[in-house]
Amino acid sequence: MRLNRMSFLLERTVFNMIYDVAVIGAGPAGSTLARLLPETLKSVIIDRKNDGPDSFSKPCGGLLSTDAQKSLSAFALTLPKEFLVDPQIFSVKTIDLKTGLIRHYQRFYINLDRHKFDRWLFSLIPAYVEKLEAEVTDISRENGVFLIICKTPDGKTRQITAKQIVGADGANSIVRRTFFPYRKMRSYIAIQQWFAEAHRNPFYSCVFDPETSDCCSWSISKDNHFIFGGAFSPKNCRESFEKQKKKLEKYGFKFGEPIKTEACMVLRPKSFFDFTTGKDGVFLVGEAAGFISPSSLEGISFAIDSATVLADVLSGKAKNPERVYHIKTRKIRLKLLAKILKCPFMYGPILRHLIMASGLNTIKVRE
Repeated sequence: MRLNRMSFLLERTVFNMIYDVAVIGAGPAGSTLARLLPETLKSVIIDRKNDGPDSFSKPCGGLLSTDAQKSLSAFALTLPKEFLVDPQIFSVKTIDLKTGLIRHYQRFYINLDRHKFDRWLFSLIPAYVEKLEAEVTDISRENGVFLIICKTPDGKTRQITAKQIVGADGANSIVRRTFFPYRKMRSYIAIQQWFAEAHRNPFYSCVFDPETSDCCSWSISKDNHFIFGGAFSPKNCRESFEKQKKKLEKYGFKFGEPIKTEACMVLRPKSFFDFTTGKDGVFLVGEAAGFISPSSLEGISFAIDSATVLADVLSGKAKNPERVYHIKTRKIRLKLLAKILKCPFMYGPILRHLIMASGLNTIKVRE
């Protein structure tokens, strides 16, 4: 009888160490999901970012689109002013390097510090969710549960066990690569450099150059720095990046010596069937699911929206939560389909030239 009692206690202890949900990644998608999960679910969120100056931070221009602002407003969240940076600019200079056309379009982005923004969302996660600073190095499924191997900053290895796992870890998601290796998606290398600001008038820009990339590039002025970046095919991406910089010098871009260079993978859906929401206890949110605009590469709004949907699903008692989540993200996928259909008008040289030449929706800027 005593042996049976000890076995029961051991089994109970092991069971209590199994999380209901493990969230991999604490960007806008992961932090939003972890914030909204109910206390009844034993949850953990794992990410390698921290508040230190040497922390990993995602290469990003740090502009909050109107769609992302709308997603935040649904929770009555307001941005602390310390996350905002100078300047706040309300137009985008659009440059077509193939034709030489330049047009200005009104936009209402919020210029912010992206790393501080991510850490603020992380700080909103309730105390009942365990937070683990670590890098996930391996994931497997054994006996119906997921085994997650992590490496902590002090070099130690830790194993997390969970019934369900959520990939909120971006374009190069280890969750997606592990459980859906056959679901390939068009990808680019986003390269971004920071320079000391040397322009008299700070500006935002969007650059099209079909000779170096079939995607777009961007520039942003931010707190006495000038940031230039672009998305390029992985093959010869750095050469294409430098070639585009040379071209832009003729348009008044001032680069100088880079303060730092950043790079990461970015996904760009081209079909309604590119998106992967999950299966068999695995869920994907944000860019890990392919939820990112193929026209502007904006992903924060889709990260927040998809995480919100999944939180509602996991908070319920659906018999097949994977299917319910897939169905409930249909609106997000249709919205992205509309942006896929928009791409020929932005990235097709002939259509883009006709639209820019027409001056439709442009504003006159006196420089």
